Amino acid sequence: MTDKRRTLLIVEDDPALQKQMKWTFSDYEVALAADRENALIQLRRVEPAVVTMDLGLPPAADDPTEGFATLTEMLALAPETKVIVLTGQNDRANALKAIELGAYDFYAKPFEPDVLTLMVDRAYRLHELQEENRRLRAAAAPSALGGLITRDAEMLRVCRTIEKVAPTSATVMILGDSGTGKEILARGLHELSPRKERRFVAINCAAIPENLLESELFGYEKGAFTGASKQTIGRIETAHKGTLFLDEIGDLPAALQAKLLRFLQERAIERIGGREEIPVDVRVVCATHQNLKALIAEGRFREDLYYRLAEIVVTVPPLRARAGDAVLLARAFVLRFAGEFKRPALALLPDALQAIEQHDWPGNVRELENVIKRAVIMADGDAIRAADLELTAGDAQLDRLSLRRARDDAERQAVLRALAHADGNFSRAADLLGVSRPTLYDLMHRIGLK
Repeated sequence: MTDKRRTLLIVEDDPALQKQMKWTFSDYEVALAADRENALIQLRRVEPAVVTMDLGLPPAADDPTEGFATLTEMLALAPETKVIVLTGQNDRANALKAIELGAYDFYAKPFEPDVLTLMVDRAYRLHELQEENRRLRAAAAPSALGGLITRDAEMLRVCRTIEKVAPTSATVMILGDSGTGKEILARGLHELSPRKERRFVAINCAAIPENLLESELFGYEKGAFTGASKQTIGRIETAHKGTLFLDEIGDLPAALQAKLLRFLQERAIERIGGREEIPVDVRVVCATHQNLKALIAEGRFREDLYYRLAEIVVTVPPLRARAGDAVLLARAFVLRFAGEFKRPALALLPDALQAIEQHDWPGNVRELENVIKRAVIMADGDAIRAADLELTAGDAQLDRLSLRRARDDAERQAVLRALAHADGNFSRAADLLGVSRPTLYDLMHRIGLK
C-alpha cells in the first residue's frame, strides 16, 4: 500500500467537519458520506481499510440509533474494516456499545488532528498486518479440495473441473445425491477463486419457510411489514464481492424463482418494501439433489432460470459408484473420530470392510460418517467389527476382492457389450474385442454364453 494513497471513508453529516477532516487527511484518498445509505454505497465503491464515523447521523443527529445501525451494516458487508467511532464528550456508554458491536476504536469530539491521524495510521498498520497474515496462512494452507478423499476417477474429474472453473465468474450448478459433498465442493470453489478473501454465504432453500425466504434472501426496509422494526440486509447483499451458495435450489418457490432470475440478469436487488435498486457483485453457486429437468417438465421450475444457473454443471457421483472410496473414507473417519473421542488406534476388521463395501450407502458420505462415528463410540476393544457398524457383513469369502472374480466379471461385461454393438455378428464382435473368432468362442463358453 506504499505505491498509492490509502483510502479513508469519513462518515460525517456536518459540512464544516467534513471539510476540516478532509484537510486533516490530505495524504489520504478521502471519500465522504453524510448518512447511512451513502456510507454503504461508498463502502462498496472504494472498499476502504479504515472508516471514521460519527454516531449521530440523520435523520436524528442526537440519537445514536442510526449510527449503531450503520456500524452494524458496514461490518456485515466488510468485517475486516477498521471503524473508528467519533462520539461526544459524554458518550462513553455509547462508545463502549460501539466497541461491543465491532468498532475498532472510539474518539471523543472535538478531535485533535494529530491524535486522530495517529489512530487512523495505527488502524491502517493493523489492517495491513492482518492482510499479510491471511496471505501467509493461505500460502501455507493445503489445497482447498485437500479435504476430499477419493481415488475414484470420476470424482477426481469433478475436482479438476472445480479447479478449472474457480478462477472464472461463471455460475456453477452442482448436482448429486444428498450427502455426496456438494457444499464441500462449493466451498472449495470459493476458496480457489479470486473472491476467497470475501464471504461465503450459504442458504438452504428447503430449510426456510416460504414466507420468510424472500426476506432472508433480499432483505427488507423498516416498516415493510409487521415486525420489520429496522432495515435488514439479506443474504445476497451480505455476499457482496463474495460467493452465494444456494443449496437445494430445486425447492425454491415459483415466485422467488422469478425474482432470483431478475437478480441474475440485472445483478441488482430491491429489498422488500424498498424502491431503490442496489447493485450486488456476487458469484452464485447452487446445488440440488433433484432432477431439475424433470421439474421443468412438470412446470415446477423455470427453464430460463435453469439455464441462467447452469452455465457450468458439475455432477457428483454417489458413493456406491466410487470404487474403493467407501473403505478409503471409512479408514479416514476412524482415525478422525478415534482422536476426537480419545480412543486408542482402532482397526477395521475384514468383515467390517466387507460390510462397508457391499452396502449401497443411500445417504452417501454423510451416512458413512455417521455409521463410523457410532462404531468408534460403541466398539469394544481395539477393533471395529461388522456388528459395530450394524450393516450386513456380506460374503465372508471376500469374493469382491478376488482378482479371478473381478477378471471374469470384466470379461463377461466386455463380451456382452461387444456382441450387442456387433448385433450378434461374431466376426465383428471379435474385432471389437481385439481377439480371434476361436478366442471369442472360448470366452463365450467360459462365461456360459451360447
